[in-house]
Amino acid sequence: MNAAETWRDNLISTEQLAEAVDTFLAALPPERRWDAERSLDWDAADADRLSDGQRSAVEFVTVIEDHLPGYFDVYHRHFPVDGSVDPRVFTHHRELYHFTVRWAAEEDTHARALARYQRAAGMGTRDELRADLTAYGQQEFTLPYEHPVQFFTYALVQEKATQIYYQQLRAGVGDPVLADLLTKLSRDEARHFTFFADVVSRYLRVHGDRVVTPIRDVIADFRMPLAGTVRGYWRWALRIADTARYDHTDAYEHLIAVIDRAVDVRTDPLDELIRFVDSCRTVTATPTGGSR
Repeated sequence: MNAAETWRDNLISTEQLAEAVDTFLAALPPERRWDAERSLDWDAADADRLSDGQRSAVEFVTVIEDHLPGYFDVYHRHFPVDGSVDPRVFTHHRELYHFTVRWAAEEDTHARALARYQRAAGMGTRDELRADLTAYGQQEFTLPYEHPVQFFTYALVQEKATQIYYQQLRAGVGDPVLADLLTKLSRDEARHFTFFADVVSRYLRVHGDRVVTPIRDVIADFRMPLAGTVRGYWRWALRIADTARYDHTDAYEHLIAVIDRAVDVRTDPLDELIRFVDSCRTVTATPTGGSR
């Protein structure tokens, strides 16, 4: 069996995926959507109300959110909607595309809003921000996975960890405008997590023990986006650690809950996976890299 056939056979059905996508798209009514242009009181933004750590945290998450073209390209490359795949696979990927374009639009709003906050609050000019974000944005982002469930597992952890981080950061900020923005961001990330959790659950129900090793491999080598590409990532993350913990292992209890709820009958491989994920909750990533 060649790689394309293996990938096809490891997918969940198009109908299964469509159900998850439809549920996600229906979860946010139009009246609850927000944008970076009109939904926040930018005139009241004031970075003087923030500590140095909070200002650095805002800069940090702006870089992470602004790398969206790299994240989106991962799905374009691994779930293509073109003539390179057979019609059955195209139909599956086209359903996923309905999610990824909405997800990308929301994540792009996050990036725009965080950059807008920095400008409005006096943290930097548009040209300064563009130059800074370009230097980071041109660095490549890849996920070296071979099984489709791995992309959804990675995103599940990343979205939940980011949601938790925004909630922690919001709890201590003195600028109401930033607090409002962080509330909006965390709510969006919670919905994104729910989608990825739904998809991973469907993979577990359909494929069972066959996806245990791929999921385990994601956790064994997990790094947050850009941790391996942005020079000085870990030093930057450590510098803002007292402001709010940006630790992906905070999301692992939620992954365990997803695994536990996804199947009616637990098997030995699934039990071992849960024990492995739980053991990783106490593991701290080793800081590496240069200074920012």
